[in-house]
Amino acid sequence: MKAVLFDLDGTLLNRDASLEAFIRDQYDRFPQVVGHIPKDVYCEAFIKFDQRGYVWKDKVYQRMISEFKLKGVTPEELLHDYVSEFKHHCVPFPNLVAMLEELTSRNLTLGIISNGFGQFQMDNIKALGIQGYFDAIFISEWEGLKKPEANLFYRALSKLGALPEESLFIGDHPENDVHAAKRIGMKGVWKKDNHWETPDADAVIDDLIELPRLLDKLEPEKERKH
Repeated sequence: MKAVLFDLDGTLLNRDASLEAFIRDQYDRFPQVVGHIPKDVYCEAFIKFDQRGYVWKDKVYQRMISEFKLKGVTPEELLHDYVSEFKHHCVPFPNLVAMLEELTSRNLTLGIISNGFGQFQMDNIKALGIQGYFDAIFISEWEGLKKPEANLFYRALSKLGALPEESLFIGDHPENDVHAAKRIGMKGVWKKDNHWETPDADAVIDDLIELPRLLDKLEPEKERKH
């Protein structure tokens, strides 16, 4: 293996925990708008309408304003707050930095391929303090391509100087991450997520710290004997 590539949300960034931390803080910062609604009710509705990030926030806030008859604020104002403040609530998955340190010590080239808005996702990567570990970061808005499109994976591999068969991709989404990577000849590793059914992956990890041991298993026999 020469290159290891990662999805961001749900793989390196614990998006569920980050979103809950953000929306609870936003509730506290807009008491004049939402204070008449129980905090748990408001936050649970937001998380439900968000559908784990697959509904962009302009639509989510429009629905929140309609659902709770919010006064004195526009969807655009709440969206701006989300874009500017979410990065302050980013929660990493356990052992993120320890895993990246181990892979870096093995002289592997590392990359990220993430769907989403460019600066927003880059702000979150910086907030996690991990930007410096990666040789290339590809975000769908900036690339004009999105997972599971094969050309996005090929573009990243070209930048990293690795062939598909020399590379491994780790992500939580069965189709956009695991199956997309496998279709072009990469190893597809599933970061376990109970919201999805188990995909046809080359391997499954529950904790990021399992990844170095998994790479040991994937090394050719002749390499293990040296």
